[in-house]
Amino acid sequence: MESTFEKLGVFYLGREYDAAARRTTDAPLLYDAKDLTTHAVCVGMTGSGKTGLCIALLEEAAIDGIPAIVIDPKGDLANLLLTFPSLDAASFRPWINEDAARQAGVSPDEFAAQEAQRWAKGLGDWGEDGARIQRLRDAAEVVMYTPGSDAARPVSVVSSLSAPGAGIAGNADLVAERASGVAASLLSLLGIDADPVKSREHILLTSILQAEWTAGRGLDLGGLIRLIQTPPLQRVGVMELESFFPQKERFELAMSVNNLLAAPRFQTWLSGDAIDIDRMLYGEKGTPRIAIFSIAHLDDAERMFFVSLLLNEVVAWMRTRSGTQSLRAILYMDEIFGFLPPVENPPSKRPFLTLLKQARAFGLGVVVATQNPVDLDYKALSNMGTWLIGRLQTERDKARLADGLAGAAGGALDPAELVKLIGSLDKRVFLMHNVHESKPVLFQTRWTLSYLAGPMTREQIRGLTRAPSGASVEKTSAEVIAVRPAPGAVRATAPVLPSDLPQLFAITPLGTTYSPAALGVARVNVILPDGGAFTETVVMVAPLAPDAASPDWATARVSADAPPAQEKAPEGTSFAPLPSSVGKAGAVGRWGKALVDAIYRTRTVTLYESKKHRLVSKPGESERDFRIRLAEATRAARDAEVDVLRAKYAAKLETVDSQIRRAEQSVSRERDQANSQRMQTAVSVGATLLGAFLGRKAISQSTLGRATTAMRGADRANREQRDVQRAEQSLDVLRARREELARELEQEMNELTARLDAGSEPLAERVVRPRKTDVEVVRVALLWVPAE
Repeated sequence: MESTFEKLGVFYLGREYDAAARRTTDAPLLYDAKDLTTHAVCVGMTGSGKTGLCIALLEEAAIDGIPAIVIDPKGDLANLLLTFPSLDAASFRPWINEDAARQAGVSPDEFAAQEAQRWAKGLGDWGEDGARIQRLRDAAEVVMYTPGSDAARPVSVVSSLSAPGAGIAGNADLVAERASGVAASLLSLLGIDADPVKSREHILLTSILQAEWTAGRGLDLGGLIRLIQTPPLQRVGVMELESFFPQKERFELAMSVNNLLAAPRFQTWLSGDAIDIDRMLYGEKGTPRIAIFSIAHLDDAERMFFVSLLLNEVVAWMRTRSGTQSLRAILYMDEIFGFLPPVENPPSKRPFLTLLKQARAFGLGVVVATQNPVDLDYKALSNMGTWLIGRLQTERDKARLADGLAGAAGGALDPAELVKLIGSLDKRVFLMHNVHESKPVLFQTRWTLSYLAGPMTREQIRGLTRAPSGASVEKTSAEVIAVRPAPGAVRATAPVLPSDLPQLFAITPLGTTYSPAALGVARVNVILPDGGAFTETVVMVAPLAPDAASPDWATARVSADAPPAQEKAPEGTSFAPLPSSVGKAGAVGRWGKALVDAIYRTRTVTLYESKKHRLVSKPGESERDFRIRLAEATRAARDAEVDVLRAKYAAKLETVDSQIRRAEQSVSRERDQANSQRMQTAVSVGATLLGAFLGRKAISQSTLGRATTAMRGADRANREQRDVQRAEQSLDVLRARREELARELEQEMNELTARLDAGSEPLAERVVRPRKTDVEVVRVALLWVPAE
């Protein structure tokens, strides 16, 4: 039943629930994935089944190829890693609660076997099995991050100080917004009020970050500390810097940041994976991910620091995406208490509200969960298109939800009745209000594919993930390289070169010894197979061998940007020997010709083509990025075609359902008439026989007349029974027609799924080479770089 809808943009969350009978019905609760772009809130007291429902939602999204960023303050969501397709006791054994086993009076092994059996039965009761668990595992990766800890994959916060990417760098408003978010996050960790208008510290840090990023320069914490003492600005607004924030007080702020940087506990924040939302949402091959950020081990200040930092990075990522009406990704946060409050303005609140107001246009669905709806900002609730309400205990919570839900439903619901209903919900039973549906619906959540072992400790997470140690932040393409110097005497001054060969000096710390390298910059024009053109700038830095006439461009480091350099040598530097060929006339021409030859031989543009979907990658687009774009395009096409398919069959099914309802009424009417006629005939015949049997005289003429009338009544009863049979036959024909329509719909859905499945398609590759005439040398120069 549910597998019919497995890849058609609907989430199987459970079955509809009959409140009067207190049991589920046979109707599955299917939730349209794209409805989640209007966001959702899930509320329910402890024990309501809220976590299970949200895990089920994330599982369904993963099966549908939709990645998720998951913020986990309690440690429950690590259970998404506990998926056991074999459903065997050995898989469950490490994760069972041994206290529960002791209370049950059985050994841990026996308890694990019981849990495996319980999970298999639970899945079977909801139409699921181990094959569906395997489908989940095949569809998406689950990656665990532990910021501030190396229990799983650590997270480096240094990347948040780097210059924003191309999608943001050219927009002053977006740069200012990102700078403000980073400043607020950092100050929250220092315990400083980060009011964007009143806080001098916030204004100063935001101004520094904005100035550096606008100039295309990134920072690390050490650089930020130096710039706090000597900011790259003289005025703040109309006031002199010294009047606004005197140097002595700036030094105190710098010391606070320095103490943070020097603290042993903070060292785990400086290494690990960069906060790159795109890389966290998709693996190296474009496979969607559930990226779980466990923050249960952090204190309140650290939680606020990281969550606000992460949310601002999600906002920045969102700004670089194209618009879509389909669900592209999910941001989920469990137990949101304190991060989106109704009155206060913590650093996390602003990016949360930004996402709730703007993320829909980019296909990002925000889902939050809480035990107490009064802890949520009302403006946030008003932006939630789906409300999932479980059992609540306090009258204040029930009244708040009932009033809000009644208002959202346009007055069609009675708040008093809602309060009564919400207070009486069974475990795992939720009331769903979806603005895209005509009325709320009660449902019971399905059995989760993941084993719900409860909150996991850091030690359990460490054993589960086995994260590789020593991860580091990716280096930028413009980073200065180091070159082993040629043997010979080191000199204190730069050599004199021919006038046509400029020399540049990489920006490095004082006292550096330089080695010579060649810098080549070329503009490459490539003619594409479709007749279009692609132009890229190629920067190559090649070491200079002692006896080579020209640089060995084949071993050069290639990037899109030149390393930072200056035209004058820094003081206190020394220089390794220069190859004799560099000082000869014509070096520029020789280097340039060799550069063109190297680019012609080695530089290619690889295009990936999906013949099935008639899409070709963009020049410079990796296979990973093309597969992600292809999946998003096919998902959008699928959603559009599913809408057409549903509309097509909705009209047909409505017609047949209407005919079935009329036929059922006809059958009921004919049965009533037949039953009435049978009763009248039986009474008439019975009276005649009884009168004849009890009469003291022989059968009279009147008795014979009554018997004749009774026989005619029997004929009418037979005719009524034949009418019932004909009505039932008509009903059977209509029901068969409905089943036929359902089979046709299922077949078309299966064909649609097969046609629009982009996950496993092998891509064709087209390799395009530039002609020599398409390579234009922009610059060659001698570049002095740090010696190894």
